[in-house]
Amino acid sequence: MTDTSPTHPVLIAGGGIGGMALALTLHQIGVPCIVFESVAELQPLGVGINLQPNAVRELYDLGLGAEALDTIGIQAREWALVGRNGNDVYAEPRGLLAGYRWPQYSVHRGQLQMLLYRTVLERLGPSAVRLGHRVSGYRQHDRGVTAQVQTREGQTLDVSGRLLVAADGLHSAVRAQMHPQQPPIQWGGAIMWRGTAPGVPIRSGASFVGLGSARHRVVLYPISRPDPASGLATINWIAEITVDNRGGWTQGDWNRRVALEEFAHHFDGWNYGWLDVPALLRGAKEIFEYPMIDRDPVSTWVDARVALLGDAAHVMYPTGSNGASQAIVDARVLGAALLAHGVGPAALRAYDDKLCDAISALVLRNRGAGPFGLLGLVDERCGGVFDDIEQVIPAAEREAFMARYKAAAGLAIETLNAAPPTIAPGARMPG
Repeated sequence: MTDTSPTHPVLIAGGGIGGMALALTLHQIGVPCIVFESVAELQPLGVGINLQPNAVRELYDLGLGAEALDTIGIQAREWALVGRNGNDVYAEPRGLLAGYRWPQYSVHRGQLQMLLYRTVLERLGPSAVRLGHRVSGYRQHDRGVTAQVQTREGQTLDVSGRLLVAADGLHSAVRAQMHPQQPPIQWGGAIMWRGTAPGVPIRSGASFVGLGSARHRVVLYPISRPDPASGLATINWIAEITVDNRGGWTQGDWNRRVALEEFAHHFDGWNYGWLDVPALLRGAKEIFEYPMIDRDPVSTWVDARVALLGDAAHVMYPTGSNGASQAIVDARVLGAALLAHGVGPAALRAYDDKLCDAISALVLRNRGAGPFGLLGLVDERCGGVFDDIEQVIPAAEREAFMARYKAAAGLAIETLNAAPPTIAPGARMPG
């Protein structure tokens, strides 16, 4: 069956954070689009994520400012690493307190997706998103591209558009067609258990804390304000260990619900007075297990009129808390390229030239523990036990380590603050 649109839209595969951010960007610059999402009903699934200032800037420029983002999360104030014995390794202010012109947000991933989805429906209309439709492949021709779309009712549709942008995630069918020889999913041996639980926010009250070692740690941060009556906020937590990965991932599912008893013993005794890790883990109603995975970078994200975006382009370890942020930035850079080069292959090439190599390097940097590499240095130098971190890693070395990571991730404060908007206010496609 053929399904064509008289407006020759840009076709977007995937209605996650990257796909919805791209739809809003295209609407902002006057380019029609259709989003195809495989699930029949979008729901606020997932746990906490962080939106870095470079992505928050882009959301603000889309008209989603603090008034909207404050409804789904909180502005982060601190990022801290703490050794296994409870002593600080490194801490720094984040967002506005660090000097950025934009805050950093800790939010619920599903609530962010739903905020973007509702905004797409309000601005573009309900026909702009087709739920229960999965893009399974594509064909190209002189004036555009045809996406093969599978419906949940078993139909196969041919949908024509000017471009196809695949924001269809880790298991992207479009990426598989573009790069049929791509290596399999890469698992480095880290296993994550994730959940949310009520708790009293620690330190600044809006702190991201990584506690433990590079191979055995807990990460936690609040994603809601404390309840006025109880003083408890929703705390997002990630418990993680690294094991021998030579046998490959044997659990089957990439995301499965598990019982606390399957992993809680790894964190017995992690009680520091100011933080009781076993109690926090016990407070979760649901716990999910994930392998920490990524894919080896590919040489290009573009095939003529087809481009990859978000996890389809660069799924990465979450050690830098920048997967969702980069998907939003991708969407904005692509929008700027369309404004500069028109809705065609030249714009996709410009997008690829600007991001592919740099973000591929970031994928590999995150695979090497990202900013948590500081905890690895502590392990190497003192076995993780210390009284004075200055005797282990001097402050200048710690600052230099973090500065290198921020530069690679596009988070250098002065650079980001001085950069002009990715898309100038009011910019629209001619005609």
